[in-house]
Amino acid sequence: MAGVTTPPRLRDPALGWLDALEPAAPNAVAAFRGIEAGRFISVRREVRRRGGAGSSAASVAELELLAVALARVVERLPDAALRAPGGEEDWNVAQTIGHDAAARSGLVLAASLAAAGRWPAGAPAVVPGVPGPADASRGELVRRIQKSQRLVARAGRAVEGHEQDPCPLEHPLVGRLRCGEWLLFAGVHDLMHLEQLHRIEEAVAAP
Repeated sequence: MAGVTTPPRLRDPALGWLDALEPAAPNAVAAFRGIEAGRFISVRREVRRRGGAGSSAASVAELELLAVALARVVERLPDAALRAPGGEEDWNVAQTIGHDAAARSGLVLAASLAAAGRWPAGAPAVVPGVPGPADASRGELVRRIQKSQRLVARAGRAVEGHEQDPCPLEHPLVGRLRCGEWLLFAGVHDLMHLEQLHRIEEAVAAP
């Protein structure tokens, strides 16, 4: 939940972008740092600790900040970088950004459906990793991110008061989470791809 603090730690200069996001997205960043350190069990622990009752509004606010951060990197990257490898698996950058926009929509939609008792019968429970369009333009990618945030806002209202309700969705990294925890984990997933994008941006800028 908002207000949960993280113990002091040494700062990695290569993660300055993450440190800059932390004051406005402390919960997503705290959970993401477990991935950064290879402590995957701590990701689930932090998501459980911070995504409980009353956490929806804070998670939606963090996701809004992360949507802006994603869009800004997309706007800064040169055109050639959008078609370059460097995304998830063998995807190019545009595919990865499209995937993240779709995934954040899918995670919060699943949470909202479960919170409303409307989980579809026979729906697959496992989160699929699906790439976005390989040839998506810069403008299309930004619009996809913005559209996902509108869905986040609606889902947040649906989940409010139901953060601790169970959700059938499963993820290979963290398993099955509660409704409020999925809102928070959507932000962790954003940070996973923001890290990739910042590495690509640094590589492009290197002489």
